[in-house]
Amino acid sequence: MPDQNNSVIKPSGNPFDSMMSRFDMAARLLNLDDQLYNVLKTPVKQVIVALPVTMDNGQIQVFEGYRVIHNNQLGPAKGGIRYSMDVHLDEVKALAAWMTWKCAVSNIPFGGGKGGIKCDPRSMSKGELERLTRQYVRALSEVFGPEKDIPAPDMGTGPQEMAWFMDQYSKLVGYSSPAVVTGKPLVLGGSKGRVEATGRGVMVSARSAMLKMGLNPFKCTCAVQGFGNVGSISAKLLEQQGLKVLAISDVTGGYYNENGINISEAIAYRDSNGGTLAGFPNTTSITNEELLTLDVDVLVPAAMEDQITASNAAQIKAKLIVEGANGPTSADADDILHNKGIVVVPDILANAGGVTVSYFEWVQNRLGYYWTEERVNRRADRNMKEAFENVYNTAQQHNVSLRIAAYIVAIDKVANTTRLRGGF
Repeated sequence: MPDQNNSVIKPSGNPFDSMMSRFDMAARLLNLDDQLYNVLKTPVKQVIVALPVTMDNGQIQVFEGYRVIHNNQLGPAKGGIRYSMDVHLDEVKALAAWMTWKCAVSNIPFGGGKGGIKCDPRSMSKGELERLTRQYVRALSEVFGPEKDIPAPDMGTGPQEMAWFMDQYSKLVGYSSPAVVTGKPLVLGGSKGRVEATGRGVMVSARSAMLKMGLNPFKCTCAVQGFGNVGSISAKLLEQQGLKVLAISDVTGGYYNENGINISEAIAYRDSNGGTLAGFPNTTSITNEELLTLDVDVLVPAAMEDQITASNAAQIKAKLIVEGANGPTSADADDILHNKGIVVVPDILANAGGVTVSYFEWVQNRLGYYWTEERVNRRADRNMKEAFENVYNTAQQHNVSLRIAAYIVAIDKVANTTRLRGGF
């Protein structure tokens, strides 16, 4: 174990450093020995591949692809693939580690993985994206597999990319293999309830926390940063639970109405407006930064990493933060929020609804039998509530924040599994 005074990695805007600072704190509280500490912090596999693709103009462009398996002690690695110009190895390593802890805290028999390709999917044609996706599968065919590493959609990818992925992998192995990837279209073996799963998990986590805090949802206000799949569905479901959503935002900025925003109208507007909220009527324009510091009861950051930092944490007025995005709060903001008495349901717990239903999709693919949406939601809700209770009780026991408690639960499970498996 690193010494608390001088060897702990300090957060510096690097997502992997932020993850490690939380890991270190939880590991100290668990008295994790040096050997297990070094095993658990180190990714099992890091792969960087060159992906030459023939573009529509006939020119060959070479893209860089990544896949990191952080840990596979609990089962095959699980984690999304993102297409973005911002993809880099440290980000993929951090996201893979977060997946390890997310699966462990949710009691799902998967390890953690993550992948990405450095590209701008919005500037590419459908044909170019298909060729890029298939090249990525070919380049990493030895890494992927239903028993080894199971990808899913992430930023810049969706059901279509997963369909190409499944098809290409199936061609390589010589038989149809739907369980190699999750987040597929329903007709190819996707699960009912998967699209709403992450946002639904955010809502269940918020309700669980509000119950502990004695907050009446019908008397509470909410702001949601990010209006993609997770943000919009979180907002819609929280509204259905009785909360008044005062503000929402996307890349075009924030939109505020003190009397509340009709989320169904906002979703319809976005879908008919090229996928953005630009010009959303009957609202006041604010920035994404201003949204975070609004005087609301519940704040859901569901956009990008490192939105809440040491520079703005002191201005946050919400009583409860429920993290829909991965890593929206930098490690240097944790103590500020905790000292202000703000309850934070951390990402590895709050947004685990997505990986929970991904697990259900994988199970259904392997069974060849598919569940109703009602059964998927019922089982996912139960899993999220049990995970929240476990983390909450651990926080009470150790007198720590829910974030550190979630890491304690996750690290303890992976550490115990590693000890029992042995083999070093």
